[in-house]
Amino acid sequence: MSHDHQEAHEGPIKTPKQLAWAVLLSIVVPVLTIILLAYAVSSKVKPAAGSEALEAEAVNQRIRPVAQVEVKDANDASALKTGEQVFQAQCAACHVSGAAGAPKLGDAAAWGPRIKTGYDALLNSSLKGKGAMGAQGGGDFSDLEIGRAVVYLTNQSGGKFDEPKAPAAPAAP
Repeated sequence: MSHDHQEAHEGPIKTPKQLAWAVLLSIVVPVLTIILLAYAVSSKVKPAAGSEALEAEAVNQRIRPVAQVEVKDANDASALKTGEQVFQAQCAACHVSGAAGAPKLGDAAAWGPRIKTGYDALLNSSLKGKGAMGAQGGGDFSDLEIGRAVVYLTNQSGGKFDEPKAPAAPAAP
């Protein structure tokens, strides 16, 4: 009975050599783990993905306002885009290829009936949208700039409209 009793309480360490290794490893493994963790926490190099997330520029980008107000001087003629610039930026995508039924630049036959309606009707269609074309062709230009683009487009297609002028600057007090 005493033999069964001893066998039931035996552990995995059966020799003094195994005991020495177990004691040594029970000291060395935790010490190495602590050293490696301390090194990982204190090292300046953080190779993890997204480590640039706390840089000042990234933080500023995330907390910037959603909308921004940009005040433009309507009387500043140098800030206004030319008709060709507005056409290239906004209108060319459809009016060069004829996408969605848009009359092509230079196609006098397609533009002839439209030009006969007059500049004001064409400008109104451009500002409010017509057919597949959205208001301002989907752009973000002033009414004067859209007017300049209308004149550029129609004059390239047989029209003879004068380019609208910027309003005169008010007299200084």
